[in-house]
Amino acid sequence: MALVTTNPTINEGPLFAEVDMGSDFNAPTVRATVVQASTIFYDTPATLDKAERLLAEATSYGSQLVVFPEAFVGGYPRGSAFGLSIGNRTAKGREEFRKYHSAAIDVPGPEVDRLAAMAGKYKVHLVMGVIERDGYTLYCTVLFFDSQGHYLGKHRKIMPTALERVIWGFGDGSTIPVFETPVGKIGAAICWENRMPLLRTAMYAKGVEIYCAPTADARDVWQASMTHIALEGGCFVLSANQFCRRRDYPPPPEYVFAGTEVDLTPDSVVCAGGSVIISPLGAVLAGPNYDGEALISADLGMSYLLLLLQFS
Repeated sequence: MALVTTNPTINEGPLFAEVDMGSDFNAPTVRATVVQASTIFYDTPATLDKAERLLAEATSYGSQLVVFPEAFVGGYPRGSAFGLSIGNRTAKGREEFRKYHSAAIDVPGPEVDRLAAMAGKYKVHLVMGVIERDGYTLYCTVLFFDSQGHYLGKHRKIMPTALERVIWGFGDGSTIPVFETPVGKIGAAICWENRMPLLRTAMYAKGVEIYCAPTADARDVWQASMTHIALEGGCFVLSANQFCRRRDYPPPPEYVFAGTEVDLTPDSVVCAGGSVIISPLGAVLAGPNYDGEALISADLGMSYLLLLLQFS
């Protein structure tokens, strides 16, 4: 997989965006990677295998923190309507939801144990987007793991966007953690719940330093929002999105992109990525990348945060 930074013309060897973070040479520098890759839809074991390969590759370049996209484990059901209309539900739509529910994971559960083991094996802090199953309800969730292989906790997406509300439950204020770790204070908000100012304020109040923003949105307006949050919160922002083609989902008629299927070929891009890493001063350190699956990395100098405190 390609490892990319802000300079797309160089493609030999591991590349990182490195920035002079100030004169305090004793301040820690954290090598962070956001993963831009697709789920293997309806196949959670294979997706976990892929996650481990990507994690191993990222840590081979020295990454200490790796962030995966929204719904990487379990899948983002892009284009699916699940056979829904007001007052009606098709049999095919019910079957689609059954398969989607089966691909989700219990938290805690064996898949969480495996992710924890991965983090411990590769000595990396891991932030992973999953679809969480709690009884018959699904949640869009982020899981946090430390480099010793411990599961730290989770954040459930508080406000699913648009039709997501049909398939995902609502989170609440009980899962807005900011974890103090050796690489910094880490928290996460998922996709367009980042529009909620009080959610962001809650994270700022907890001292978040590395603000993870797994997403499913590749539009330019998302980049503007990430820059604003970095400046507003005085924190590093790490946004990971999937890069998906039509062939990364099951073929029709098993899986149909409602309203657009006839216009798609197997190579059609259905999510263009745009994963990015932004400094607390709004500088783009790495990305955004729209070229394919990639590992997007930067060195985060935590002395940036000390300078902001000193001069703000």
